[in-house]
Amino acid sequence: MIMAASQRARNSELKQSETWKRHIIRQLKYRNRTQTSVFQDLIESYHSLLEKSKQRALITKGILGSGSRPSLSEDSLTSLKTTTGELAYQVVELQQRIQLKEVTLDEQHTKLYEVQNHLSVLASEHSVLQERVAEVQTRNRLLKQEYDSLLEQHQNMERTYRQEKLRSSEILDNMIGPKQQAAVRMNHRNEKRVREASLHKELQMAASKNVNINEESGKVSPPKPSSPKSDSSQRLERSHGPLFRSASATSPRIISSIRGLFERKMRGKSVCRSEEDLYIPLGVCLVARVPTKAIFTVDAHELGINAVRFSTSSNLLATGGTDRVIKLWGIEAGTLQNRGTLDGSNEGITSIEFDPTGTRILAASYDKSALFWRLEDSVPKVTLTGHSRKVTAARFKYSQRQVVTGSADRTVKIWDLQRAACIQTIEVLSFCSDVVCSEYLIISSHYDRKIRFWDSRAGTCTQEVPLQGRVTSLDLCPNHRQLLSCSRDDILQLVDLRKSNDRVAFR
Repeated sequence: MIMAASQRARNSELKQSETWKRHIIRQLKYRNRTQTSVFQDLIESYHSLLEKSKQRALITKGILGSGSRPSLSEDSLTSLKTTTGELAYQVVELQQRIQLKEVTLDEQHTKLYEVQNHLSVLASEHSVLQERVAEVQTRNRLLKQEYDSLLEQHQNMERTYRQEKLRSSEILDNMIGPKQQAAVRMNHRNEKRVREASLHKELQMAASKNVNINEESGKVSPPKPSSPKSDSSQRLERSHGPLFRSASATSPRIISSIRGLFERKMRGKSVCRSEEDLYIPLGVCLVARVPTKAIFTVDAHELGINAVRFSTSSNLLATGGTDRVIKLWGIEAGTLQNRGTLDGSNEGITSIEFDPTGTRILAASYDKSALFWRLEDSVPKVTLTGHSRKVTAARFKYSQRQVVTGSADRTVKIWDLQRAACIQTIEVLSFCSDVVCSEYLIISSHYDRKIRFWDSRAGTCTQEVPLQGRVTSLDLCPNHRQLLSCSRDDILQLVDLRKSNDRVAFR
């Protein structure tokens, strides 16, 4: 066994030595080929010199060895010396060339060695980078697994959050319901107290007057006017005629008679005698309050709602939100029934407009465009692009073949729906928050606290109406005679467009 192992070791050493020798031989042959090709011209010149040298030696030997022959002439010797000198000079030049070639070859070998070293370094770096890539891929797989697990946890938590939100809303409704009922009862009691107080005040005012009744003629002599507060009592006295005898203001009989008068049939804010069907308006505002209870509530959108619009020709309601969709709702018996969803916007909806027929919808979007739908199709039929910032408002013109859009880029554009092209651009000088329009008139509201009136035929501003705050929205009545504006100074302005823009402010 030991001999066999030693024999195998010797064989392996012989193989390694033969491999090394073969490698050296291959390298030498390769070097011989490369150098032979490089110095081929030198070798040929060297061979020619050797041949000439041999010829010279033969000639010299022949001259010296043949004594019988006559001596060469001096011209032949001179030519031979000249040829010998030229050949010696050529040999020197060839040797210099060989030295230069050797220097060049050494430089090339040096560069080759450097390139090989650089390749080895790059190979080592490549292997290191491959190892890093493998590590990064492993980490990515682990991170992907963690992300999937976290995503599943997030979905579970989102599901739980929605359930808890529904529960909390139910609990909140259960808590608010009794309070709302109590508030309704309290409001009813307050209204009743206000009515009783007003009636009591009217009774006191009526009781403070003396009534003179002539039993024979049945005429009542009117009292002397004392103050404006006694107008209602005087109307009561004139309308009810000869009901009592002469009595003083402190008589219990006149007080009971007047109380019986006010306890008769009441209709709205009037008191009358049933037999005469007489109405006497009191002219007093008993109570005014803001509604505190919603008739119906629904979670319409996943994110905030930016625009709401009723259809004037149907029972549809459209809502648009930050979730990029418009939802249609049918109003039935005080509730909202979902009738469909219109999508196609790339960002949130800023405004919504129904056409007069109620079959088409126009909307403005944060994605710098306006979109046009038909109710039977959830995909927009026309998309109007051309603004450089968000579109804040989009309205149908009176002809319904054109639309007007206002934008934060300080322009108002008029579009042709059939060609889906902009036919006119008006520079409005400020951030445009809303627009309303008729056939040839465009009204725009701005953040520079002005309302501007534009002639769409000439594209010029015909009038400016200054306000105290930034104007946020506009609305035009159907007969185009009055304009309602809302601004951030908490004031609503009603502008009469027929009377030199007379304004009424509601605070």
